[in-house]
Parts: sequence; structure tokens; C-alpha cells
Amino acid sequence: MEPMKLRALLTMPELRLRAVTGEDGLDRDIRWVVTTDLLDPGRYLSGGELVLTGLVWWTGPGDSEAFVRALARAGVSGLAAGDVIRGSLPPDLVAACRRHRLPLFEVPEDVAFATVTEHVVRHLSTARAADLGAVLDRHRQLIAGLTHGTGLDPLLDLLSRDLGMRCWVLTPTGRLIAGTHPLEADPAALAGEFLAAPRLPHRLPGPDLSLLPVAPETTSRVADWFIACAGDWTAWPVERRALTDELAAIVALERARQDDRLSAEGRLSQELVRLAASGTDDVLPHLRLTGLDPDVPFTAVSATAGGGLRPGELRTVLAEVLPGRPLIGLLGDEAIALVPSVPDLAPALRDALSVLSPGLPDLAAGVSKPAAAGELRGAVEEARYARRLATARTGPVRVVGHDELATHVLLLASVPDDVRQMFRERLLDPLVTYDEEHKADLVRTLETFLQQSGSWTRCAERLHLHVNSVRYRIQRIEDLTGRDLSRLEDRVDFFLALRLR
Repeated sequence: MEPMKLRALLTMPELRLRAVTGEDGLDRDIRWVVTTDLLDPGRYLSGGELVLTGLVWWTGPGDSEAFVRALARAGVSGLAAGDVIRGSLPPDLVAACRRHRLPLFEVPEDVAFATVTEHVVRHLSTARAADLGAVLDRHRQLIAGLTHGTGLDPLLDLLSRDLGMRCWVLTPTGRLIAGTHPLEADPAALAGEFLAAPRLPHRLPGPDLSLLPVAPETTSRVADWFIACAGDWTAWPVERRALTDELAAIVALERARQDDRLSAEGRLSQELVRLAASGTDDVLPHLRLTGLDPDVPFTAVSATAGGGLRPGELRTVLAEVLPGRPLIGLLGDEAIALVPSVPDLAPALRDALSVLSPGLPDLAAGVSKPAAAGELRGAVEEARYARRLATARTGPVRVVGHDELATHVLLLASVPDDVRQMFRERLLDPLVTYDEEHKADLVRTLETFLQQSGSWTRCAERLHLHVNSVRYRIQRIEDLTGRDLSRLEDRVDFFLALRLR
């Protein structure tokens, strides 16, 4: 990669960037371009980047100092920002950039961040495969909008016709994005192979396909697209491997164009989610701006993820698996979606996420019941209660619907985590320890006993035990815990503790 100066951004008439502050730093080199909507993106930066942001993270003057300080500590070269919602950059952002001597550019409202990324990447790239020249020229025209709406299909057709390469672009759920030839392999099976492959590129000998990533390895596969190319990539000459690298870079640009996070609609969704969660009266006017019918019911979804899945990637996952036109925003590490006109969303969401489970190490989601547009705050809170309940469960993907939120579940969801843990451990840890040491089954016996409303006979039948064995186990439970299972209060405590497992 050859160095590119920040100053060069001002010479690109297509971008029309304006230097707001930091003119003395315009000779800094740009190493790469990063788009972020995190308040503290420092851990994802390594220095020398041009950072693009739509100010999704900005909620007040104090946020600008924290954001710019994180960029300065990471050693980024410059910041380019645009704000469709507010129309101009916040003065506190300009002041923070001036304090930290960070060059700041303003991006016009009608210039997409993907366009900025494309122009910078094009200038940074120096090594191009010779037989890709015509392909790049054609796709630049596509990106410039001369053949707007045609997407990647003309590019893949050109690759097949002129260079003999048959390729398809798919999402991690198996949805076909582009491809001009019939794909004989099952797209869902290819997606599963992509998610589970120990390393990429990955060869599939059966259908004779090679699976290639679009984004770098730092991007979670569940938030990426991938390319399936006919043939064995290990047998390709160096020129063809370079060609597929260029193809991946072009597909990444097309993917960025379709990412609405930094579009006007995406920022409006972010603002609408923030308003819905806070319960202000501005929800309905903002909802009308989206073009959605405010008279239809909306279902709220709350989701969090671990295992290295970033908030922006979690948002991408929800956008892929949720039906219709969901409105999705980020509140810290939590993603909130408002889905119109879907009455029973939880089972469908559970099934859709299970397809991604090979690449989802830890995801918990809660789904509310449908609610009117004027009741979105209650729907968001209900989804959050369900998500907290899902977090306490095991498995890579946990989805809890509103139908599981009985009164006691709502009560438990509102209790602080440390109190819930202490309550559960105090009652059940003696039984768990005894089971582990003596290979007993006291916890299961207790749960079955409560499910059968304290009936010795029905409990014995369910466990395939003699009724005296059940009596012995219940006595042991009472001895270990100091509780009396003939008392309603103690039964209720045990019931709640078991629901917290």
C-alpha cells in the first residue's frame, strides 16, 4: 500500500470534503479507512486510519471529548464526519478535535460514506491484476451510478464471460446476493460450511467450490458476506488469487453501499430507537418520516452478544435475520429492533439465528408482544426483560418470547444480577454440590416434585422411582438446605431459584 496524505482528500471533487480544523496535520499519511458508530472505538484501531462517523454515538456535548480522545490515543490520522439528522457538526466535536490536534473533515449530506471509502481505497491500492482492468472500470461506473440498481451481477457476468470465473456472492444465512449462473449447491449448506470452516479460503471437494471471505479476519463471519467460486483455489495461479482478492475488495464496497447504518434512513432508525427507549413524545413524528404505517403494531427485539461480536456486527446480524423493514439502533452494546406487522416473531427469530449458530458463540435476544406505536417504550422494556431471562440460559443462541414472561419472570428480570445469583446459590448450591459428589439427582427430583405440585406418587412415576425413594430424596433436600417443602413459602423460594438457573 502506498501512502496517501490527508491533503489529497481536498483534491477529490467527487467528495467535496471541507477541512474544519487541523490544517497543520493535512500531511499525515492515511493507512486505511474505518467506519464506526461506537463511542469508544479505540480497541478496533491500530493507527493511521481515516475514521468515518455518522455521529450515531453523539447524545450530548460530553460524548465528543470521549470519542476524539479515543481516536487521538489510537493514533488515527484524521476524522471525517457527517450528520443527516442535525444538519451540521456539533460545535463541541470541532472543539475536541482542535484540542487534540486531530484533523476534522465535514462530509456533505449527499455524499455516502461508501463513496469516500471507495475513493480512498482506490488511491491506496497500487497492485492490480492486469486482467482485472476492464472489470474495475466497469464496476467504477456501476458504483458511480451510471447503471444504478444493477448491483454485482454485471460484474460477475463479466468475470465469467471474459475471464472464465464463475462466482456467487452469499450471506451467512445462505441468501444469494449475486450470481448469473445457476448455483447447483445448496446455498444454506454453503453458508454452514463458510461459518464452520477452520480457515478461509476453504475448498469444498464435492461441489468443487472454493469459499472466500469478503471482509478481513477481524470481522465476524456472521456479519460478513462470502464468495463461492468454481474450482479449487489451491490450484489457482498467483494472478488468479490476486484477482479474487480484488473481487473481494469490490464486493466489500458493494456491501458497504447496502449497509444503511450511515444513510439517512439508518440514522433515523437509530434516533427512533433512542426515542422509543426513552419514552418521549417524539416517536410518532419520527416514525412517519420512515414511511412505515404508524397504525400497525410493532414488535420490539432486544439483543446482546459476546464472543467478540461487535455491536455494529450484531446490528448487521439482526438486519439479516429479521423480516420486513426492521428499524434497528444501538444503545451501547445492546441492539434494539422495532419490527412492524409480525405477530409471533420469537420462533422465527430463533430458527433464523440457529442457522448462524456455528459463528455465534454467545447471543441472547428477547422479543416483546406486538404494541401500538404509542406504546413502544413498554414493548422495548418487555423485550429487555425477556433478553435478561435469555442471558441466564445456556447455549450459543437463546431467544425468549413474551409468552414466557409470566408475572414472576418479569419480577425476576428486574432484580439486579448479583442479588439473583446470591439467591440462587444460597438455595441450590448445597444440592448441586451433593449431586456432584454422590452422583445423586436431588436438583432434578426437587424440580419434578414442584412441577407435580408436591404429589409424591406423580413425582415417583415421572422419575421412575419408588415413592419411598422420592421421600428419602426430599428429606435429604430439606436436611441440606434447612427448608421445609411442606411450607408454601419454601416451595415458592425453590421454584424461583430453579427458574434462575
